[in-house]
Amino acid sequence: MSKIKLPSIGAIYIFLICAVLYAPIILLIIFSFNNGTSLVFPLKGFTLQWYQKLGENAEMLSAVQNSFLIGFGSSLLATILGTMGAIAIARFNLPGRGLFLAVSTMPLVIPYVILGVSLLILFKEVGIPLSAFSAGLAHVIISIPYAMLIVSSRLVGFPNNLEEAAMDLGASYWEALLRVTLPIISPALLAAFLLCFTMSFDEFAIASFLVGTDTTLPVYMYSQLRFPTRLPMVIAMAAIIMTLTMSSMLISEWLRRSGQPPTRK
Repeated sequence: MSKIKLPSIGAIYIFLICAVLYAPIILLIIFSFNNGTSLVFPLKGFTLQWYQKLGENAEMLSAVQNSFLIGFGSSLLATILGTMGAIAIARFNLPGRGLFLAVSTMPLVIPYVILGVSLLILFKEVGIPLSAFSAGLAHVIISIPYAMLIVSSRLVGFPNNLEEAAMDLGASYWEALLRVTLPIISPALLAAFLLCFTMSFDEFAIASFLVGTDTTLPVYMYSQLRFPTRLPMVIAMAAIIMTLTMSSMLISEWLRRSGQPPTRK
């Protein structure tokens, strides 16, 4: 008789981690179709009215627009600056390279609440008004390290001889960079942009300090939790955001992997 193979401890651990992470998201999506305002089982019925009311909420639509504008602008600028930093680290042996890398990655370890308060004081001192623009500047700061790490991981496996061959054929370094390097690492650039956009769109702690009257979607949703009658709409919007965020992260990871050089056997 064949013996029954029991799952390994590693498989059980991964299953438990996935259950803890994704069970609340699944419940969130389920309750977004509940024909009632109470988040309890059994459900009162199936309905799409909360999704329909999202399109009728002008304040929420304005917050969504602000979040998209901030996310797109900050992600584009962060990807550009992060790519420049990644090229400087991966291609040049600059003096103070270690210090530059340490300083540029500091936003990864600084709590966002502390960073938000610090930027609030700084913007007040230099005269930058609190608005979507100031929140976008903050999102650029926190997104640059992620973009730089993603692009630099691709550049590490990128052979220098391709750029050198292009320059031997008469191209300048900038022409080789634009015509050879950037097209090859374009999947990493797109992955960095998607990750930065997702972070900016979902970010709450810093935006709550800096956004002023130009409310972003996470800040608006948090303010609506005080009203029980608006909770179903918030849940419906949260379900949409979680679905789009997870899709964006999966696409970003797929692009990052597809941009990696093939391993040599």
